[in-house]
Amino acid sequence: MSTLHPPRILVVDDEPQIHRFLGPALEAAGYAPLRAATIAEGLRLAAERAPALVLLDLGLPDGDGKAAIPKLRGFTAVPVLVLSARDQEAEKVAALDAGADDYVEKPFALGELLARIRAALRRAGAAAAPAADSVARIGPLEMDFGRRTARVDGGEPLKLTPREWDLLAALVRGGDGRVVTQRQLLTAVWGPAHVEDAQYLRVYVGHLRQKLGPAAHLIRTEPGVGYRFGTD
Repeated sequence: MSTLHPPRILVVDDEPQIHRFLGPALEAAGYAPLRAATIAEGLRLAAERAPALVLLDLGLPDGDGKAAIPKLRGFTAVPVLVLSARDQEAEKVAALDAGADDYVEKPFALGELLARIRAALRRAGAAAAPAADSVARIGPLEMDFGRRTARVDGGEPLKLTPREWDLLAALVRGGDGRVVTQRQLLTAVWGPAHVEDAQYLRVYVGHLRQKLGPAAHLIRTEPGVGYRFGTD
């Protein structure tokens, strides 16, 4: 199991005992837990830290957790598992319709929760074991997400700043040829507080294109909308 880059699991719950219980359990299973107690904090961490999966409570101090799901879906496709004491079928259906991937009732068995996490990661295209590092190849570009390195035409790793890497990764994860909006990129790389700072994006995309060299054509601008990344 990789100890350098364990997958992050974001736990959004206002009950301290849940964090005291889940934190060590997730670490023992090979994950890196992130802790949030409100919707606002959870959205910020989801955008800034790019977790592999979100565990989301529904009864949060600043609103119903279901309201956070469409906001999460606005900038990330990672699995969302609802953890809630609400056992009514209507609540489960509403959470799933809002975009949740699964619903686990409190109190829950740890073994079952971990199994559901593994299943959700598999469905999302992640490996069954948290140790797996993914590598993407798009035209002349190779991205190693585990090592956070990028190469063009098999050359030496590009000298990217952490922010440049995060931006390139967000573009690649957007999908081959799919438009990723400016707002989605700004939220994913700089956080929700910077969704209007389009100048950041233009400057960093310019830097990326320079460093990508012969692979710069992979980043295509959609004026006023965002960017496409891919070979088509």
